[in-house]
Amino acid sequence: MIINNLLLKLKSRDTENIKKTQEVLLGMKGKIEVLLDIQAELNVRPSQTAYDIILITKFASMEDMNAYLTHPAHLEVAKFIGNVLDTQVSVCYEI
Repeated sequence: MIINNLLLKLKSRDTENIKKTQEVLLGMKGKIEVLLDIQAELNVRPSQTAYDIILITKFASMEDMNAYLTHPAHLEVAKFIGNVLDTQVSVCYEI
């Protein structure tokens, strides 16, 4: 199983914008066959150096993750994220 963790820091870090972004991310649930699980959790301890959201996605294989990355539903979400994103970091691993 492939697990990808993506931490997002948004340009506008107000609660409304963070929650809207969480909703958009979770909107992929059930739309992409290869996406086994998705979580978008909000940081409960905000600070200057903290990230706002962690996106955790799970896939059966790296091939499935690559299919997810090019899926139209993901590309639509990525377009939205590109407009609100300040910076991101990720960790992808296999279990």
